[in-house]
Amino acid sequence: MTGHVLLADWGTTSRRAWLLDESGRIAAIFEDQRGMAAVEPGGWEAAFGELKRNLGGTEPRLSLLAGMVGANRGWREAPYVPCPAGLGELAAGLCWVEPRSIAIVPGLSQAGGAPADVMRGEETQVLGAIAACLAPADCVACHPGTHTKWVAVRGGRVTEFRTVMTGELFALLKGRSILAEHLGDVVAAGADFDAGLDRGLDGCELTADLFRVRSDALLGTGSIGNGAAYVSGLLIGADLRAGLALSEGREVHVIGRSDLASLYAAALERSGREVRRIDGGEAVVAGLKQLAELVE
Repeated sequence: MTGHVLLADWGTTSRRAWLLDESGRIAAIFEDQRGMAAVEPGGWEAAFGELKRNLGGTEPRLSLLAGMVGANRGWREAPYVPCPAGLGELAAGLCWVEPRSIAIVPGLSQAGGAPADVMRGEETQVLGAIAACLAPADCVACHPGTHTKWVAVRGGRVTEFRTVMTGELFALLKGRSILAEHLGDVVAAGADFDAGLDRGLDGCELTADLFRVRSDALLGTGSIGNGAAYVSGLLIGADLRAGLALSEGREVHVIGRSDLASLYAAALERSGREVRRIDGGEAVVAGLKQLAELVE
């Protein structure tokens, strides 16, 4: 088939999009902060039109959109596909906004014998990394973010996953908690981050250890210099402790943007795990391209 293909990773707070030319090469890239939360009810068609204009105004023959655009508050709710599932199941479960023209990638669900859990968007990146040979068909992936995802894959299909609300908890603590005044520093790897990380990995008493940041500041004991780094390390350590239960001691593939992925990679290496970093943009493009091939 001839014509351009539009691929988008449309999340809660931001969106990224790529326009592929007829040979499958990237012709244009666009990114902004107009995620699901910034699109008013009834405004999805206009928001999609704006996205196409920002990619040069070309009318694509096919558009595939992944992420929260398919949530119950998104453009069109794309029902979850139950695990185990791979790219084939995602292709079969596409939600078509316009027949054979605009489709939303479904997320994955986990229920039954395993703890209930859901995800949207991360599955496309994890399976895309495998399709692009950036990760093996049997692997464990960590996708850090507002809600970190730990994903176990067997034979190219997601078999199990776990969500940890690390990023959201940090944002709430930084913005609205009694600790907020002590969390103004920039989070960076270092002694305070490592101290929090080690405490989190060792099985901390999280709610008690968090208050230590305030006590240290009020009493001037000076054991915590960068409160934000310590709390970030503490939360990420607890995150790793929960997620590594899926890893069976294997190498962990960290998929995402450089800043947060770097912290998680450093934390995993400190915990004794081998780590491979994968760019989230490269992974999601690979996953969406493979889905496009499956439906055309």
